[in-house]
Amino acid sequence: MLRVLLIALCGLVACHAPSASGPNDLVGAMAPDDLGGSATAPDDLARPPRTPGLGATPGPDGTTFQVWAPHADRVFVSGEWNGFATDADELTKGAGGVFAGRVAAARAGQRYLYVIRHGADVVTRHDPRARRITGFDGQSVIVDPDAYVWRSPAYTPPPVEEQVVYELHLGTFNVRAGESWGSFASAIEKLDHLRDLGVTTIELMPPAETPGERSWGYNPQFPFSVENVYGGVEEMRRFVDEAHARGMGVVVDVVYNHLTNYQQPLKCFDGDCLGKNGIYFYADDARATTPWGPRPDFGRPEVRRWVIDNAAYFLDELRCDGMRWDSTVNIRAYGDGATAIPEGWALLGEATDELHRRWPRSLQIAEDLKDDARLTRKTSDGGAGFDAQWDPAFFHPVNDTIIAANDADRGMWKIRDAIAHQHDGSGLRRVVYTESHDEVANGRKRIPEMIAPNDPGGWAARKRSTLGAAITLTSPGVPMLFMGMEFLERGSFADQKPLDWSKATTYAPVLALYRDLVALRRNVGGKTRGLTGNNVNVFHVNDGAKVIAYHRWKSGGVGDDVVVIANFSGRAFSAYELGLPRAGTWRVRLNGDDKKYGADYAGTATADVTATAGTYDGFAQKGTFAIGPYSVVVLSQE
Repeated sequence: MLRVLLIALCGLVACHAPSASGPNDLVGAMAPDDLGGSATAPDDLARPPRTPGLGATPGPDGTTFQVWAPHADRVFVSGEWNGFATDADELTKGAGGVFAGRVAAARAGQRYLYVIRHGADVVTRHDPRARRITGFDGQSVIVDPDAYVWRSPAYTPPPVEEQVVYELHLGTFNVRAGESWGSFASAIEKLDHLRDLGVTTIELMPPAETPGERSWGYNPQFPFSVENVYGGVEEMRRFVDEAHARGMGVVVDVVYNHLTNYQQPLKCFDGDCLGKNGIYFYADDARATTPWGPRPDFGRPEVRRWVIDNAAYFLDELRCDGMRWDSTVNIRAYGDGATAIPEGWALLGEATDELHRRWPRSLQIAEDLKDDARLTRKTSDGGAGFDAQWDPAFFHPVNDTIIAANDADRGMWKIRDAIAHQHDGSGLRRVVYTESHDEVANGRKRIPEMIAPNDPGGWAARKRSTLGAAITLTSPGVPMLFMGMEFLERGSFADQKPLDWSKATTYAPVLALYRDLVALRRNVGGKTRGLTGNNVNVFHVNDGAKVIAYHRWKSGGVGDDVVVIANFSGRAFSAYELGLPRAGTWRVRLNGDDKKYGADYAGTATADVTATAGTYDGFAQKGTFAIGPYSVVVLSQE
């Protein structure tokens, strides 16, 4: 039998090294709220030795194991080093029900399980913080969190207002010929495409381990373990490394409002079901369930710590640059938001505060969809502290307008409201989009096919889908693209349907328009800084002609002020009069009807305009413009 070497148990702030008097000395006790690991900065390539937290942490003299199991009588570690014996390496119970110990023979790469004795019952469990598993019926795997050699230099994300997000699903983003499923390795092959598109931030749909191989990722089974079919934790590190090397950050979707119902590994974890599902989940019927699976018990400090540590794991060990929190409304409330869960709301604030303290530039996004400004308000002002939240008040009116069959049904006032919508006084606290994984599935299709079911590559589909993208990329907020929309992907999103990358060639002019729009949004040429600002004035709304115009600016002045003109009708205008916010010459930075974006486009010649005196649209000067059908014109001054 191998002997367990007892470890130092964590105090409130840090853990101490074992006493010099011998490897078996017990030198501290763990408080139940202190269940986390180290707090090293993600950009620091020369890090100090990692302080063991809960889970399995390998070191030069063995592996430290810590597991929260308050109702267990005894806990053993069963692994490859002891022939999976069920009573060989026993952990010691400490404060808060945390069992801990060091096993000298346990090394990175070896498989293990916890054997938990509760009364007469003996149960075998995966590690709730396992960084890798071999499968539900397999074992957890010891992973060295510092083994990967990072090659890219330290990466700093751009400010929120300069980010352009690209959401993708690893299983279908890039599927190699002869293979049936995508991976981190195959996705790396397309990172140059995203860099050339101008993307600053890649948003990964949840990469955590789920039951089975094919999934959207929103049914997590092991939140700390990266999907093996994608390549596991080491390949995720390589993906992040390669993205950083190309100047792009990585945001990861995390799901804490529920876990999967199927073969739930945390159910009755320490042998006591507590009348329902055990220590990780609520026991009352009202809060215990969601439409997708059991809800974690946010009232338990240890469960809140488990959630926060999981988020920190992606930022620390995997060096991601933020996360998008799935369905926060089901963390902070139940009954579709009708009844508050105060401890869930507290968790959100605790998490964003800690993550921003440790990683100040990390992007924390809430998918709440209830238009609640508190989500993106500072915690010191009673908010949840998120940087941005997905904005259905933008998505729905813009999508409804561009997919409407008849021009008469396009409402410009709704578009005005979508562009001007804010959260707590800021348009930048929202993520704006026309496609996402939810909105091009669940009975809906990609926008080109919604526009023209029988001709999703035709003139109308190209014109109106890119019109929606242009509004997205020129409105205040963090713009988000969904994978493939830049080359007119069609149909519905499904985890069995890979992207058709041949369309990037077929619809190269559409891709060129997206590239130009993204470049303007990011002010790459130094002429459109206003598109990164918070200020917007929708100064012209013509519901009859279906034309809208708005002024964007950050500080104002040359190279900053931007005017966007959008024509939501199939009619071209040769001389359309508009007010202008400043005198001088306004130069065309983008004309969506240019033939370089479509050989069958009219090529409406929109020229630079010098403002003339005359009151119009509330301004003291005006100009006359040619505008193509279903097109956007972007202007600024030099």
